[in-house]
Amino acid sequence: MNWRKDVRPNVYGRPHQAGHRCHRVGIALLLALIIKFKLHPVLSMMVSALAIGIGAGMPLDLVADTVTKGVGTTLQNIALLIGLGSMFGQILEESGGAKKIAQTFIDTFGQGHSSWALGITGLVIGTTVFFEAGVVVLIPLAFSVASQTKKSTLYYGIALLAGLAAGYAFVPPSAGSVLVAGTLSVDLGTMILVGIPTAFIAMAIAGVIWGRNVGGRIFTDVPEHFTSAEGASDEKELPSFGMVLAIVLTPLCLILLGTLSSYIPMPAELASILAFLGKPFVALTLATLVAMYLLGARRGYSGAELKALLDRSLKPVGMILLVIACGGVIRRMLQDCGLGQVIGPMLEASPPPLVVVAFLIAVMVRASVGSSIVAMTMASGIMAAMPAVAGASVLMRAAICLAICGGATALSHVNDAGFWMCSSFLEIDEKTTLKSWTVMETLIGLSGLACALVISFFA
Repeated sequence: MNWRKDVRPNVYGRPHQAGHRCHRVGIALLLALIIKFKLHPVLSMMVSALAIGIGAGMPLDLVADTVTKGVGTTLQNIALLIGLGSMFGQILEESGGAKKIAQTFIDTFGQGHSSWALGITGLVIGTTVFFEAGVVVLIPLAFSVASQTKKSTLYYGIALLAGLAAGYAFVPPSAGSVLVAGTLSVDLGTMILVGIPTAFIAMAIAGVIWGRNVGGRIFTDVPEHFTSAEGASDEKELPSFGMVLAIVLTPLCLILLGTLSSYIPMPAELASILAFLGKPFVALTLATLVAMYLLGARRGYSGAELKALLDRSLKPVGMILLVIACGGVIRRMLQDCGLGQVIGPMLEASPPPLVVVAFLIAVMVRASVGSSIVAMTMASGIMAAMPAVAGASVLMRAAICLAICGGATALSHVNDAGFWMCSSFLEIDEKTTLKSWTVMETLIGLSGLACALVISFFA
């Protein structure tokens, strides 16, 4: 038997039900290793992937080959993007660019609409800066507004956190959206076009509206250690708003122009140039170089200081890429074991919308494991293995991406680091965090699902 070519519903020579059990047992093993035995996600996913392949009866040499190919195919499209995005975000954070955007929005919108200002700031910054870094840099501004208005910190903090979470979930070049889009073969231009309105709607519902609701019912005071002086920066030390915004929008605009160049009539030479500049790695490289000069070198940073800054930005990237790579191994193993051929007939017999299936898979992993990246990796891998998804239109696959990103954001609770970050920064107890943060994250997820369903109707 040629195992590569003979991918059948009976799962490589084993009875259909036995193959199905291998997939279920493998995924159950993954959850048990992480939740019960507290084994690191990287090791848990590797053990589970090997168990799935061996349990399905794959030859050992093919199991090893699948692991290698799973890592390679997963990282080849996203490793560079995540690294460049991290460097770009680090420069934005270090230079004070993120604070400048927030302060300008707050001044423009006025104190009465500060929740909108903070939510939009979080949305803009969340696409380029890691969530944790965004919270550290921007949460003092939410405290500053709360101290001036005498309102609950939840009123403004939830708006900011929702913007950061929604930007990270739905809009490239954030690591999560890039990962899911790459797995499902959705170009980043299309992902940006559907991701921006989805993220804005999610921010408005989960951040502004819910923030006002929970902030009006539960009063939480500004932390004692905070003073307005600590949260403010010398205006002279910050770069100009226009320059920062232009730098942030540079990669997004280039990627969008690259996508649109295929649809808008123009000279072939111009279309070729725009398509090249719109390649995500080219757009991010150019944006990072521009940021290094305008926000770094021109403001007094030496070459050595910039190098040290960029080196520091890459430290968290290694862990993220390892998790993604191991998730890619599971995806490839499930694919080579015929998961799509097992699940496909089940869906054809009683077909729920693909976006709902994607959301449910992601939200179950998220609730069980706690990590949004693991949930995105698992859900996108499982969906990519389905023949119905492989044959779907680009717009449908983009809708599935939104559903996965939404599901991987929802139901954050005590097994998620973000839950404890919110609790510690806002100085609120676990019950209050569940009532505010967990509901906020779930509303973001449901908003993503709703937008995905609407988009799927036109796919």
